[in-house]
Amino acid sequence: TELKLVLVGVTGANAEQKTAAQQAGLAVLQAGKASAAKATEPSAQTAPAAAVKPTQVVVQPQPMDSKIVEQNVRSGQQIYAKGADLIIKGAVGAGAEVIADGNIHIYGSLRGKAIAGASGDSSKRIYCYNMQAELVSIAGNYWLSHSLQGEFWGKPACIRWQGESLVISELV
Repeated sequence: TELKLVLVGVTGANAEQKTAAQQAGLAVLQAGKASAAKATEPSAQTAPAAAVKPTQVVVQPQPMDSKIVEQNVRSGQQIYAKGADLIIKGAVGAGAEVIADGNIHIYGSLRGKAIAGASGDSSKRIYCYNMQAELVSIAGNYWLSHSLQGEFWGKPACIRWQGESLVISELV
């Protein structure tokens, strides 16, 4: 994080590492034949490395697209916003499922399932005007309805991942 690097893939990994990389959403790359051969053959002459002045590259995060649904999501429906935030201008009924790689905003009641950060990003959140969900999940970490029933049940709420657990707070 200090170097502000963005990891996009791995190479030279064993089978277990390749599986872990794919589950983390990373590309598994293969070395080119010429570069792989160069890496295995020792060089007869090693030229001294030229002094390279380090430069700082700042990569700005790309904003996510948004998928907007202008109606209620009914029982049996599933909506997936791949690579995007999901905005529901209505309610999510019991038995309905809304999924997004980004954040989920519900301008109505959440009675079904909401899964944010579906691609594994635990910084994503779920916002709703009336929390009565069957299930909420951030990056695969989930709570069922009985874990949500309490102080924020039936109220505007925000679900987020903090530290090692999901946290629910009042939507102000």
